[in-house]
Amino acid sequence: MGRVIAVSNQKGGVGKSTTVVNLAAVFGMKGSKVLIVDFDPQGNTTTSLGIKKKSIRYTVYDVLVGECTAFEAVVASACRGVSLIPTTQELSGAAVELVGMKNRALKLREALNDAREFYDYILIDCPPTLDMLTINALVAADSVIIPMQCEFLSLEGLVELKNTIERIRSTWNKDLHIEGILFTMCVERYKITSQIIREVKRHFPKQVFDTTIPRNVALSEAPSFGLPVIYYDKKAKGSKAYEALAKEIIKKNKKVPRETSGKGE
Repeated sequence: MGRVIAVSNQKGGVGKSTTVVNLAAVFGMKGSKVLIVDFDPQGNTTTSLGIKKKSIRYTVYDVLVGECTAFEAVVASACRGVSLIPTTQELSGAAVELVGMKNRALKLREALNDAREFYDYILIDCPPTLDMLTINALVAADSVIIPMQCEFLSLEGLVELKNTIERIRSTWNKDLHIEGILFTMCVERYKITSQIIREVKRHFPKQVFDTTIPRNVALSEAPSFGLPVIYYDKKAKGSKAYEALAKEIIKKNKKVPRETSGKGE
């Protein structure tokens, strides 16, 4: 059964979509079957993979409201082994609609049940909010990657997200855990970079990835070409960083038996 990993942080602009797209591309290059779920109404992941929104028949919104199955909404990407359930702005209304639904927190998990049997990894790009969409993503996930910039204000958001994860664990998904905290847009020569990393490691000693993602021109340029950075410039620092991250995740999960998703209480 495939692993479901949510990539979440309620603070925008921290590299969530960049992480989802590039991590998926590396997993795919290594021979894994990967499904991306673009669960952010902004649709940056959909755009970053070169998917034309006018050509989309079904989106993750249609999956949530029962108009189609997850498999019916899947579209192929140009990347080896990587498929996508796309999104459009229509998804922004789903957070409101979900409130009135029965078992509203379980909709995405139920929709992805069959897909877990087919894909090795399912990566969910969460919106930069802690609303019902993010709750659905965390309930569906086995683990969470938390991208964060090396800024003091990011620490506040990290604590808030950790509290949300604990609430999800105590209700719908007892096996949810933090896959790792990922520092993005790092500039090593800045003193604040080492300060923030040191501070986060003090509070989360076993949950910070060794890999950090640098500020990199190729990472910024690749989405405009509809490509992950490893396809745009394999030698770029950003490409090597996401290759290192994928290896770290694979190694970590070989050492530790994978937890099941659980059905919660």
